Amino acid sequence: MEIKLTEQEDELCALLDQCTRHLKENEGIETSCRIAGGWVRDKLLGSQCNDIDIALENMMGVPFAERFVDYCRAVKDLAVKNVAKIESNPDQSKHLETARTTVLGIELDFVNLRSEEYAEDSRIPTQVTFGTPLQDAIRRDITINALFYNVHSREVEDHTGKGLDDLRNGVVRTPLAPRETFMDDPLRVLRCIRFSSRFGFTMVPELQEAAKDPAIQEALRVKISRERVGEELDKMMGGRNPLLAIDLINKLSLYTSVFSVPEGLGIKLSGSPSSPQYALKAALLLHAVANPARSVTTLSGLPLPSLPAVHPLLLSEFSTQNNPSRRLYLAAALTPYRDLTYLQKGKERPAVEVVIREGLKLGAQYHYLDGIPALFAASQLLRKGVADYQDGKLDKPERAWIGTLLREKNVHNPVTGSMWSTSLLFSLVQELVSTWPDDANDLDVGAASKYIAAYNKLADRIEELDLPPAVDAKPIVDGREVVKILEAPSAGPWTGQVLARVIEWQLEHPEGTREQCEAWLRAEQAAGNINTSAGKRVKDGDADAKAKKAKR
Repeated sequence: MEIKLTEQEDELCALLDQCTRHLKENEGIETSCRIAGGWVRDKLLGSQCNDIDIALENMMGVPFAERFVDYCRAVKDLAVKNVAKIESNPDQSKHLETARTTVLGIELDFVNLRSEEYAEDSRIPTQVTFGTPLQDAIRRDITINALFYNVHSREVEDHTGKGLDDLRNGVVRTPLAPRETFMDDPLRVLRCIRFSSRFGFTMVPELQEAAKDPAIQEALRVKISRERVGEELDKMMGGRNPLLAIDLINKLSLYTSVFSVPEGLGIKLSGSPSSPQYALKAALLLHAVANPARSVTTLSGLPLPSLPAVHPLLLSEFSTQNNPSRRLYLAAALTPYRDLTYLQKGKERPAVEVVIREGLKLGAQYHYLDGIPALFAASQLLRKGVADYQDGKLDKPERAWIGTLLREKNVHNPVTGSMWSTSLLFSLVQELVSTWPDDANDLDVGAASKYIAAYNKLADRIEELDLPPAVDAKPIVDGREVVKILEAPSAGPWTGQVLARVIEWQLEHPEGTREQCEAWLRAEQAAGNINTSAGKRVKDGDADAKAKKAKR
């Protein structure tokens, strides 16, 4: 394994080396520069890394960075950004101030080599001092992240003596005894899971045993801010193998340490979550239907089911820039909370919402907070809808019935990232989970196949009826036009209800014209089916909910 520098990286290393010589000759300052951590690991694995951490010996980041920028400008006549000082923020794993700048198009962070000591009840170091390369290396989370690249000698330094071998052999190992490493900073348990799932590396047995230690798991709950837990989980869900991450969380008995509602908030759930096994099963089934060509073997011993292919429409969003993969895998992981609720200001809310908001401190990024509760709500609607469709229980013409179902706010709402195809896929996954009992190693393939056939049948009709464009269609006439057509004195609550009926008419009459719609509206009014004064339709009393959809 070797590091091959790009032209810019080679020039950067030369600049850093020349700057340290300049400082020694002109100011008597002696220091050395090493590239640390992720850049070294990724370059050895043949990947490119766009930001570089520079670890300095016996010198703080800010004073060196300021001198380096001055050197680049004055001596080398290079255009370099001013130094930005990033204050220490222990809650965000920034225990020392960092200096940041950009040189040759490469973002650089400068910080000193350090040694740390921790208190028992906190992951914030009680003492941070200048350290040697060895002291800095052994304080890091895992050996493959503890490698240095010496810009002066142009050599990789493996001060733990295990980093290079672990990188070659695909091993995740802590530099020190894992229990000591995790008690110093319990967040490292999750970082081990993240890197193991990212690279497909194997955790050494002693690391796995330490991660299962109840004291470590309690420390993860008590010492680590929920923001940091959520940040690590987000990176896992957006990584190369979110299924493996969920598998590891399950195998290491960390589910309740990661997915929970913090104590002390006064929030009481309607019940206890179901078995964490359902999180893994949901993720495994999602993988099976969304990535049928990628076989996996779970660490927990559950097999990847062999299932019939799902309709391509259900997977259509995966090929777009709005790929829902990370949101779907996190939603799958929250399956044990599926049927639970909590009260907020006297109103019943889904438990998954409070786990995301308070337990993981994740917001609307990637539509976690708004999109995942919508997925579960959509699943309830769609599971009934698919069953009704199978049984022929339609209360309106087929195209209008299916189109109305797909336009339901929780099923399809671009504002929350909800797309009808993804909602159908997630609903199917939840159906499939029901065919895999908690105490069984295999799901009922026959029952699962029937569910897939039912969803494929509906998807076939959606395609045959050319419904996808209709899901986002606006009413052919707007509210002001409706008032004019019906010669009503003014708009009111009735207007939205009528617009909802217009959408239904459009779904039923895909070739219908504006003039035909106007004629239909007048006929409905003459028949007494539209009341422009009472605010409610004579028929179909559930129009209030439909009115909101019509305005999309």
